[in-house]
Amino acid sequence: MFSIIYITAGDMEEARNIGRKLIEERLAACVNIFPITSIFRWKDNIDESNEFGILVKTKTDRIKEIEKRVKQLHSYEVPCVISFKLGEGSADYLKWIEESVE
Repeated sequence: MFSIIYITAGDMEEARNIGRKLIEERLAACVNIFPITSIFRWKDNIDESNEFGILVKTKTDRIKEIEKRVKQLHSYEVPCVISFKLGEGSADYLKWIEESVE
């Protein structure tokens, strides 16, 4: 089973660091990083911030380990780490994820 994990980071440096560590440690097969604008409620205030979204392609059984690792690397008090199970996908691509993640 495979999943995509969505993470946000406060800047590109942090996003790259998280992404690179997940790949180096074979927790993920691929990471995509892209700029986003986030509007959110935090500590009873509504804030707006430029952030970077991170999409992580991995095996479902690695989600908890990725969450733990992201919390170690992240500057946020409560980082966004949410996952989506993949129902279908290119067999060749899914095989590549299987082979890339330990």
